[in-house]
Amino acid sequence: MKATGVVVEHNPFHNGHAYHVQQARKVTGADIVIAVMSGNFLQRGEPALVDKWTRAKMSLSSGVDIVVELPYRFATASATEFAQGAIHLANELKCDSFVFGSEHGEIEDFITTYHLIATNREYYNSQIKHSLSQGKSYPMALQDAFQSLHPHSETSVDLAQPNNILGYHYVEAAQGKPIQPVTIQRIGAGYHDFIEEGQTIASATGIRHSLFKTMSIPGDHVPAATYRLLNEWYNTYQQFASWEQFWPTLRYAILSKTPDQLREHAEVTEGIEFAIHKHAKTATSYQEFMQLLKSKRYTWTRLQRMMTHIYTGFLESQRTKEMPDAVRLLGMTSAGQAYLNHHKKAFELPLVSRLASSDSLFLAHDTRSSDVYYLGYSSKQLHNQVGQEYKKLPLRI
Repeated sequence: MKATGVVVEHNPFHNGHAYHVQQARKVTGADIVIAVMSGNFLQRGEPALVDKWTRAKMSLSSGVDIVVELPYRFATASATEFAQGAIHLANELKCDSFVFGSEHGEIEDFITTYHLIATNREYYNSQIKHSLSQGKSYPMALQDAFQSLHPHSETSVDLAQPNNILGYHYVEAAQGKPIQPVTIQRIGAGYHDFIEEGQTIASATGIRHSLFKTMSIPGDHVPAATYRLLNEWYNTYQQFASWEQFWPTLRYAILSKTPDQLREHAEVTEGIEFAIHKHAKTATSYQEFMQLLKSKRYTWTRLQRMMTHIYTGFLESQRTKEMPDAVRLLGMTSAGQAYLNHHKKAFELPLVSRLASSDSLFLAHDTRSSDVYYLGYSSKQLHNQVGQEYKKLPLRI
């Protein structure tokens, strides 16, 4: 059985994701699609709209065969580390290839871009630092550094585009591994675009914005399973996750520590711990708090990742450079189960179906972050999920 991998957050699973899964299967000729999916906290430093089990169910109900969890350590890291952890897991699961959507859509150009940068790595990194010191965003710094190596042409990859950035880092992470990178053209709305009338493929950002604004599920933009599961979640718990929803708990997590203690958390550097502590005392909402913190030096995403690490208690000392030491299985279809049964003896990493049977340090923090994720809600029913992570078994769809 031939497998291809996709790296996803599915927050929530929408029509664009369905297209991605269909095309991944088609262009690679794969029998099985394996999704490496972020858990309850995401790469942009946000809590997921609904928990990972619900999102895994959306994926398995809409074309994915196996869903495994990208550990918190990588799911909430920079694009480089996010890609390294995800591609490592896809490779360990014996995927022949992985397929990512990009604005550029030509894999040969991504490979050319990688080799050009790798050949001029020292100069490239110095150019990025120079651009960042001028107050430019990280994506613009990447693009400036690349353009300084290679004049713009139709074959150059625009590294200011969010999916192109991730795609470049996926290709970089795959170097030296048997797994092969494949890209497809991203269609429909852009990564940050809000929903426009007449669209059938909207961005996850646009769907979340519409959902929080109207508290209704944009059914035209998501598969039937996603529509049903989001409605079931809201009807049961009356809320979706957001930092605004989690603000009282985050505020407590900040103010229960001294600035020196805040500085021990991952990515909290350069004295920003004092501003975090100061503004948490006066801000009455998450939005107000972030506006007080934001500056040219700190992007919104970087600040949100700091907040995620403070909220979950993830320390700088825990940011090991080691790759995942286990594969956490969240769910599978019958075809996915057949693939795992066929290949499991060839896997070098343990396949974990139940956390109680694992002593992985990566999975230990995944459990802790899941507990505090549920505590961010006001729903007592979701509070009852605290401590249950060890008992949960993979979904079978």
